[in-house]
Amino acid sequence: MMQNVHLAPETDEDDLYSGYNDYNRTFDTEDLENDPAFQQAVRTSHGRRPPSKTTLSSSMGRPMTGAIQDGAARPLTAVQAAGYTKAGLRGSVFDPLGQARGPAPPLEMKNEDSPEEKIRQLEKKVNELVEDSCIANSCEDLKLALEKAKDAGRKERALVRQREQIVSPENINLDLTYSVLFNLASQYSANEMYAEALNTYQVIVKNKMFSNGGRLKVNMANIYLKQRNYSKAIKFYRMALDQIPGVHKEMRIKIMQNIGVAFIKTGQYTDAINSFEHIMSTSPNLKAGFNLILCYFAVGDYEQTKKAFQKLISVPLEIDDDDKYISPNDDPHTNLLIEAIKNDSLRQMERERKAMAEKYIMTAAKLIAPVVETSFAVGYDWCVEVVKASQYVELANDLEINKAITYLRQKDFNQAVETLKMFEKKDSRVKSAAATNLSFLYYLENDFSQATNYADLAVSSDRYNPSALTNKGNTVFVHEDYEKAAEFYKEALRNDSSCTEALYNIGLTYKKLNRIDEALDCFLKLHAILRNNAQVLYQIASMYEIMEDPNQAIEWLMQLISVVPTDSHALAKLGELYDSEGDKSQAFQYYYESYRYFPSNIEVIEWLGAYYIDTQFCEKAIQYFERAALIQMCVMLLILFAGNYQKALDTYKTIHRKFPDNVECLRFLVRLCTDMGLKEVQEYGTKLKRVEKLKEIREQRVKSGKDGSARSRREGSAGGDTGSANVKGDRLNPKLRSLPGTNEPYESSSNKEIDASYVDPLGPQTERPKTAARKRMEEDEFADEELGDDLLPE
Repeated sequence: MMQNVHLAPETDEDDLYSGYNDYNRTFDTEDLENDPAFQQAVRTSHGRRPPSKTTLSSSMGRPMTGAIQDGAARPLTAVQAAGYTKAGLRGSVFDPLGQARGPAPPLEMKNEDSPEEKIRQLEKKVNELVEDSCIANSCEDLKLALEKAKDAGRKERALVRQREQIVSPENINLDLTYSVLFNLASQYSANEMYAEALNTYQVIVKNKMFSNGGRLKVNMANIYLKQRNYSKAIKFYRMALDQIPGVHKEMRIKIMQNIGVAFIKTGQYTDAINSFEHIMSTSPNLKAGFNLILCYFAVGDYEQTKKAFQKLISVPLEIDDDDKYISPNDDPHTNLLIEAIKNDSLRQMERERKAMAEKYIMTAAKLIAPVVETSFAVGYDWCVEVVKASQYVELANDLEINKAITYLRQKDFNQAVETLKMFEKKDSRVKSAAATNLSFLYYLENDFSQATNYADLAVSSDRYNPSALTNKGNTVFVHEDYEKAAEFYKEALRNDSSCTEALYNIGLTYKKLNRIDEALDCFLKLHAILRNNAQVLYQIASMYEIMEDPNQAIEWLMQLISVVPTDSHALAKLGELYDSEGDKSQAFQYYYESYRYFPSNIEVIEWLGAYYIDTQFCEKAIQYFERAALIQMCVMLLILFAGNYQKALDTYKTIHRKFPDNVECLRFLVRLCTDMGLKEVQEYGTKLKRVEKLKEIREQRVKSGKDGSARSRREGSAGGDTGSANVKGDRLNPKLRSLPGTNEPYESSSNKEIDASYVDPLGPQTERPKTAARKRMEEDEFADEELGDDLLPE
């Protein structure tokens, strides 16, 4: 056993470290300047030549790296990556880049006719078609997207057939087939080809080789929801919900929300409440909370409605505070960073989410306030208190302002004013909003001093409030300081370029200042924003009319009529423009349409009466003039009831000058002059007697004509001079025919006969022999003219 034990030799301990103090002159670098061999190598390329087969050594016997010493190669250091290998020891040339080997061999050419290459190219083409289809859909070119999707489907089926001939069915690219079918179904749905989309989705869902095809039942349910097939939509939503695992919590919540919406569509509010309650208990969100309030409101459970409102305002917004957008110091780098993130996409998304939350809360409060408590005011106060105790404290003031606006809609102006006055001591933003509404209210009541005061308060509280600046401009506009009003409107536009009220008012201001071109520019800009606004269209037409361009004015008025076809004023304006152009037929058409929609416009009635006189249809003209006189007298009666006798007298005198044979007008004039003690009472009394006498004569002639006609019919007469005289004798002077009977109410004449003074439109003809009836008619007309001499207008 001890034979294998070898003891160490007994030596001095110093031998273990022997050789460490020996100095090798090879590594002496201090005398290199005096070394002739080294200096010769530096001056020439001797030191840079590659090693030869013989071992190179320094003149001082210094070992070379990688050289062979004592018949053995010296171990190499970590320089293999630089090209120092053992090959250099055998005399090979230093070639780290391998240039000595020559150029690389050429690549092997692909055989394009091979089946594998054809399949690969066809698969590439299918992918490109699917991508093109998606790009076209994103560009809203739905027709092109569908064509590309169909083409991709055809090529994919050809690809499957080729693959089946070469390889086994297990090697078919299922992902490509799935993407092609899914894209095709999506494009069918986008083009509202729902039947085709459902069939394509069914192909995917029924194929067991597609692992996640069951999720597409959500898409199928969405299509059924669009088709209003709510029962099938609910069925497919539930099938999708069963196939989606519980780890996908967010997707399951969205499907539950869609189920609740479908139940609301079918009126099954109890089932909808169950869905939304489940959502609010597991993962509450704003839409589900608002829908839950609507469902409880629909079933009339107002206690649960209040609880649902509290759940809605407790939904976390998950939005950071605005303090992070305020720079804590004057560090330029920090300020630049804050400016960069102040309006980025994430910040915009936060704003949209906050605006949506405020919209839901405000709408819900306005909906439930009248029913959750005994009165509207108490219910609104409850909503305000709940909001104040939540994270939406800022909305409490907005709810108060909405409460005042609701009072306005209920015509309770005093309560509205009192509610708005409560905000005079609030912060600047709320104070400005309340003062703006108060200024508007007083402006509508023509209390311009109070409107000016509250407009000043609104502007001073918030100089950047466009509505306050617009109201301030309105108060200045009323006092005819148009230049200053325009400045306020411009400032409102600078603060909010979408303030259409300010832009419209600038146009009106320029119109008052006779700066027509600038006014037209304002209204054209406004028309680009509000395409079908009737007021803007009318103002543009008015501008062209002032610029004496009737064709453009007519064109814009035609656009206005297409928007509001029953606007009597616009129709009358069109008639006026056509009349100025000399187109009487078109003017009559639009004037008559205006009269049909609003038969109390005196100017339209007078134009129609004058038109019938020009066309020799005097009976028609009399009807219109009688209606105009009736309207004016009704107006005068209202004036009399108001106690303005002088204005009534002046108006009746005007009516008398237009219609001197009107009995009712003369009677009112006699009564007014008697009550006011005027000397004109005798003059009007004489005229009244003459007109009444003329009416009696006319009634006797009409009666005698009717008696003669009846007697001639009884005697079997087929007509003759006498009958003709009786008929034509009824054709009296228009001034006499317009007079109603003494004891008859004032009404339009029902006589449809043509006037005796009718002029033949064919022109003058040869003189016909006068029959006895014609001679009698002419004598009657002469008598009428003699009796009517004193009744002509003064």
